[in-house]
Amino acid sequence: MPKQSFSQMLTDIDTIIKQQVIPLEPLFLSQQWEQLYQQMDQIRLQVKAQGLWAPNLPDSVGGMSLSIRQLGQISEVTGQSPLGHYCFGCQAPDAGNAELLHMYANEYIKTNFLLPLAQGEIRSCFAMTEPHTAGSNPTLLDTSAELIDGQWVINGRKWFTTAADGANFTIVMAVTDPDAPKHLRASMIIVPLDNPGYQNLRNIPVMGHSGSGYYSHSEIEFKNCKVPANHLIGEQGQGFKMAQQRLGPGRIHHCMRWIGIANRCFDLMCQHVLQRQITPTSTLADQPVIQTKIAESYAAINASRCLVMETAKIIDEQGFDAAKHHISMIKFEAANMLQLVVNHALQSMGALGMTDDSIIAFFYREERAARIYDGPDEVHKLSLAKSLLKKYL
Repeated sequence: MPKQSFSQMLTDIDTIIKQQVIPLEPLFLSQQWEQLYQQMDQIRLQVKAQGLWAPNLPDSVGGMSLSIRQLGQISEVTGQSPLGHYCFGCQAPDAGNAELLHMYANEYIKTNFLLPLAQGEIRSCFAMTEPHTAGSNPTLLDTSAELIDGQWVINGRKWFTTAADGANFTIVMAVTDPDAPKHLRASMIIVPLDNPGYQNLRNIPVMGHSGSGYYSHSEIEFKNCKVPANHLIGEQGQGFKMAQQRLGPGRIHHCMRWIGIANRCFDLMCQHVLQRQITPTSTLADQPVIQTKIAESYAAINASRCLVMETAKIIDEQGFDAAKHHISMIKFEAANMLQLVVNHALQSMGALGMTDDSIIAFFYREERAARIYDGPDEVHKLSLAKSLLKKYL
């Protein structure tokens, strides 16, 4: 961890986000990818020089060895911009993949995949969701991986594989033990994406926008895709367990990032309504209906932050098992808070909010998925309710 205080670290990160990252958003929204990545790479060099790189990883692989609470606070700051996490080396899905590899990978995988990923030299993706099976139940996966003559032979199709466009490797979750109990059927395997048995079929349009690079979601296919046996992560049949462990800290990252997005939308909303003249003597900010949106948004943001930080505290002090109920709560509570605040901001900004002249429209179309990925709201609510009811039996 850097020598400066944590509060100073947060201030430094916030300064970089506001002064250097947010000004690049017009390039992002207008899809000027080459120029955008060139400038973000310069910011990444600065971030590394300041000792602020990869806050989610231990210092043994070039990270900052922070607590979950500290990582949550950083995610809130970097989450203010869709470019923030990338500039600090903690973007999804690379962050979760690196954490997974650090915990479970063999030395070959750590040397050849984890270290360059942690250093930001390459990107990765995570292939689990399938077009024809329920994403909310990964025990139903039917992508297969069969060990033949020392090689895994993988067949199947995945979609919503975030950041596959331009990635160097994927972690694919595939059925290796079809006759085992349902939670022991799948394993995780590393597949380099220059493999002839792999194909990126398309970037899936999200509300009309296909995206590019790490801000894209692909449909991909494995056809007799062969990789050596040592590309297995952890133990055979432990894919479901590892997926659940990967998602635990990821939900904290997501929720605090959503709070950062909500803060940004709140600021933009307040700034807009204060300067938007509607009569010679009044602005939108003078309207009671706008004032109620501001009050509701502020209360929702702060309530979510308190709940997420309480969850992080429990994890730091007692572990993930003790925070199981809280993790379910924050997933649907923070996702709904985000939708409320973004919607209020867009409505308050009128037609401007619908255009890419503002970042609001991007947040509206991209982050609606917050209530779906990593488990839909409904699944988390049902799981939480069933667990809570047990103590009354």
